[in-house]
Amino acid sequence: MEISKREKRVLILHEYKLGIKPKRAYEKICESMGQGTVSLRMVKDWFNKFTNNDFDLNDKPHQGRPQIVDRDRCIQLIEEGPKLSSREIANEIKCSHMEIFNILKELGLKYKHGVFVPHSLSQNQKNVRADTCSSLLSLKRNYKWLDNLITGDEKWVLYVNHSGKKQWLKSNQKGESVVKNRQGEKKVILCVWWGTKGIIHWEILPEKTTIDSVKYCSQLDEVRKKAENIYGKIYFLHDNAKPHVSKLTREKLLSFKWTILPHPSYSPDISPTDYHLFHSLSSHLKDKKFDHLDELKLFLKFFLKIKLKNFIGA
Repeated sequence: MEISKREKRVLILHEYKLGIKPKRAYEKICESMGQGTVSLRMVKDWFNKFTNNDFDLNDKPHQGRPQIVDRDRCIQLIEEGPKLSSREIANEIKCSHMEIFNILKELGLKYKHGVFVPHSLSQNQKNVRADTCSSLLSLKRNYKWLDNLITGDEKWVLYVNHSGKKQWLKSNQKGESVVKNRQGEKKVILCVWWGTKGIIHWEILPEKTTIDSVKYCSQLDEVRKKAENIYGKIYFLHDNAKPHVSKLTREKLLSFKWTILPHPSYSPDISPTDYHLFHSLSSHLKDKKFDHLDELKLFLKFFLKIKLKNFIGA
């Protein structure tokens, strides 16, 4: 026998008035009226209302969701705030989350992360970067300076290089775990200088040592000895790390009479070494493990030896 919502609530109220516990009340009603007449959750909810002296058995009036979703308003919210989630948009428009989700799907939109960048550039830094790029483009049109360009940088190289790769797995299988590279891993600093004619000079610093101005200037002396007989007039590019822009380094480069090219702050994508050479090196280092420094040096020697004109001058 089908009974109405109000009749079910009357039965629950009757059991409440008898002082019976919710679970026993649920069992009694289902025994007398049939299984599934009420749920235990329903009985508990109404018992809580009665305990709070609310004996109104009618549904409270409430505002229903609109039947027609304001599609134009949805598009406007997305354009004004692309970071809003579908649920936030649904709350703003007062409609269901799935209706907004379907609209976003029809528009071909996906909720994706932006690209992570190491620094948030100020407007002044952006202007300097644009001016630097314009000056380099202008220099390229007037002189064949790229053939005489020398650049260099430093990179930490780990003895143990972990990398995660996708795996073909069944739905009930878990992927093989990957050890994350930790900050305290054993590592050394690789310093390298190169140009269109190949690697000019490279060296690995002793463990637990870093670059300072004195060391950097001594390295530049080595680069000069090896480069000037090959390149003639030299255009030199390096980033704005402290040893590279110190007073001692600037005086050293001034004595070389090299043309120093500008490099805007926080611009690894404009550095050929970061963007070109070290990116390739990182790919070759994936899953490599070295037990000794000599083994690491042998790998780097082979890697840098094959990076000749076909790669560097591309």
